[in-house]
Amino acid sequence: MKLGLELSAFQDRLGHRFGRPELLVEALTHPSMSSELRPNNQRLEFLGDRVLNLIVAEALLEADPDSPEGVLAPRYNAIVRKETCADMAEQIGLGAALRLSPGEMKTGGRRRAATLADAFEAVIAAIYLDAGYGAAKRVLLEVLGDRVDTVAVDAKDPKSALQEWAQGKGEPPPEYRELSREGPPHAPVFTIEARMRNGLTETAVGSVKREVEKAAASALLRRLEAEHG
Repeated sequence: MKLGLELSAFQDRLGHRFGRPELLVEALTHPSMSSELRPNNQRLEFLGDRVLNLIVAEALLEADPDSPEGVLAPRYNAIVRKETCADMAEQIGLGAALRLSPGEMKTGGRRRAATLADAFEAVIAAIYLDAGYGAAKRVLLEVLGDRVDTVAVDAKDPKSALQEWAQGKGEPPPEYRELSREGPPHAPVFTIEARMRNGLTETAVGSVKREVEKAAASALLRRLEAEHG
């Protein structure tokens, strides 16, 4: 199976040449482009999520052999979350190689975080099936770069951290409000507000509601810490 110039260039950016290129094509095929003869990347995304999780967990244990599970778990969660996967997808220019329907392209599918994250996990699975765990680990660790070493020691869920800040100051927990929901039902874009009882707010925008809430909480926490310590 011959690959076009973009997929060939993507393999160079990825650092892996596929012996079974049909796996790469499947990993980069969005559900909007699937058919009976053209499988989409959802099955590979399912497998890739598990492969990625194992590689990251193993890498964290190797990087810090002394920390307990309670310290490692929030670091792990910070690395495997969808936003980080989307960042890594952008890092290797995955969006340009995606196979999307015209409708998905018009609505910004090549830049949508959830789409990029799912495709990134699918690509990890494709490498795993093509060349084994060692190859998948090598590629993922290369793309991860120094994230394993620099992820915050106390990398907590931002919503939990904001609630703990409020409790520490004797204030009620923050509230979250959906300000708007735009786009088609299969690809909504949310605007979420995080609000403290004193009226201080921050907002965030994104395609996965719970992740947008986290982003708003993170922005509000940074502001509170800067203003109040």
